[in-house]
Amino acid sequence: MIRILLAEDEKSMREHLTRALQKSNYEVVAVDRGTAALPFLESEKFDLLLTDIVMPEMDGIELAQHCAKISPDTQVMFITGFSGVTLRAGESVPKAKILSKPFHLKDLVLEVQRLFEPDSIGELN
Repeated sequence: MIRILLAEDEKSMREHLTRALQKSNYEVVAVDRGTAALPFLESEKFDLLLTDIVMPEMDGIELAQHCAKISPDTQVMFITGFSGVTLRAGESVPKAKILSKPFHLKDLVLEVQRLFEPDSIGELN
């Protein structure tokens, strides 16, 4: 089963994303900030880090950079409602997929499925 670490500070969004991904048969560990995600990255294996960019304590870009060092095989997908940080995310973590809010939950699930289709592994953009 594909394992996803979700870092999203907005509670209702975190709950909706978790439910949608679990309904699509993904295992999801959800945390409310980047600093809470680090111990999971250090101690467990995840196939995908799905992270908001703008969060307190540690933003998603910094979290993704830590993830690249700790768990280089973990793919990264950013979710953001701030178009201004999208460019910065793309420059900082060029292989990451970026999904802008608002998006429909089925679009998120489709994007995650695309990441793990056999012919798309390694082709994230």
